[in-house]
Amino acid sequence: MTMAKLKLGIVVGSNRRESINRKLAQALARLGGDKFEAKFLKVDDLPLFNQDLESDLPAAVARFKAEAAGCDAFLFVTPEHNRSIPALLKNAIDWGSRPYGTSVWVGKPAATTGTSGGAISSAVAQQHLRQILGNFVGMHVMGGEAYIAFKPELIDAQGDVADEKVRAFLKNFIDRFAAYAARFTNTAASERAA
Repeated sequence: MTMAKLKLGIVVGSNRRESINRKLAQALARLGGDKFEAKFLKVDDLPLFNQDLESDLPAAVARFKAEAAGCDAFLFVTPEHNRSIPALLKNAIDWGSRPYGTSVWVGKPAATTGTSGGAISSAVAQQHLRQILGNFVGMHVMGGEAYIAFKPELIDAQGDVADEKVRAFLKNFIDRFAAYAARFTNTAASERAA
């Protein structure tokens, strides 16, 4: 009996045309293709969060929340902006958690990663993101860190991780996350069946 692949929602915190974090996310989706059915969630068209809009959700927000609600787990890939997460990513997290009682995040497993050209990559942004997701939004955030220092040759022309050591590290990261996420999915399925 073959297990169905987990539905992985990938949220990239950058709307740059040539985003290095999107390239990393796409490479991770390929590495995890044997474990996950990946869906990139569009967040760059969401209006700035405003509680006044909650009674009649804008179409982009309704679409985003419906797509996110159908995911079993989430991978957040973030750049670092001024030692924190980008406004684009925070806006998506806020919309996903609102209106009160309709959060698409609560109880879902999550993992974080990101890249930048700096020496500490996106380490501080990821720490901030993990705090938001785990402490405030109610997600189950996988332990372990994946801070990737970006170099132009990191991702090749086919979209694969070119460096063998980094590819092995990221394959291990995405496989660990698949096992971690499956624990929550299996628990939820057992509870529904009971």
